[in-house]
Amino acid sequence: MLAAVVVALSGCGSSVNDPESARCNSPRVTSGDKVVLADHAEVEVRFRCVGATLAGTLFLPKRAGPFPGIVYVHSSGEAERWRWDVPWVQQIVGAGIAFFSYDKRGVGESQGRCCPGDRSHFNLLAADADGAVNALRKRAEIDPARIGFLGTSQAGWVIPLAVVRSQRRVGFMAVADGPAVTTHEEQQWSQLAGEDAASPPLLTIEKRAEITRQLHSSGFDPVPLLERITVPGVWVYGRQDRSQPAEKSAATLERLRETRGKDFTIVLFPDAGHGLLDNPPSDPRAMPTLLAWIKKHVRAT
Repeated sequence: MLAAVVVALSGCGSSVNDPESARCNSPRVTSGDKVVLADHAEVEVRFRCVGATLAGTLFLPKRAGPFPGIVYVHSSGEAERWRWDVPWVQQIVGAGIAFFSYDKRGVGESQGRCCPGDRSHFNLLAADADGAVNALRKRAEIDPARIGFLGTSQAGWVIPLAVVRSQRRVGFMAVADGPAVTTHEEQQWSQLAGEDAASPPLLTIEKRAEITRQLHSSGFDPVPLLERITVPGVWVYGRQDRSQPAEKSAATLERLRETRGKDFTIVLFPDAGHGLLDNPPSDPRAMPTLLAWIKKHVRAT
């Protein structure tokens, strides 16, 4: 069990309390009017979680519901909600799936302080993600049995925590670039692989193996959470990722699939780096791969 912590966040204001007890099982939800546009509809949604009101936009297909739904979980840093101009939002909604994205805690129109996850503390972020699922469950347009998470990078730590705590309200999880290693291993890899270096080393097979041998496990560990997860999941990675050890993350998930019978799908793109869902992406096949898997699991047409 994660201990309650108080962390000082440089650049994010004063100390932030990130208690293990943080939950958002019954958020207070308010919504604006539905705005019907040429190819979709939008609703502004706000929900109250652990002392803060978070603000986001729900994008709906222009057809009869109820729809399966996706809640987007951000990567690190001060991230605002994805909007309609993000191509992945258009593709998801065009596939008949509702998409909800909210301003990260302490960013944009959302209250609170950002960003506890950047200091390896994920309780509030997981509560917010779970709260967003519970907010969607209150809407008549959404099928509550077909709501899941889509996330990038840091979300690889946040989503498993939210899923385990969700009391089986989450139906699936889809993650791009998400570490299945400890926070310390990710930090070591980032330094040794030269994520921020002016002249980073070539990530040959030999170099990747050399760096992997130097990694030491400590800090937040998602594996005990992944061992408890009962919902299906898909992860996409790039072998040239300089932010986190993609091959080790993939191997961990594959081990859980083989030894624990987890319904996990893992895809590695050989020449891609971090940023599989950036615009432009490090590999254009990433989102189609995720979306095809999601459509299959939610039976979207």
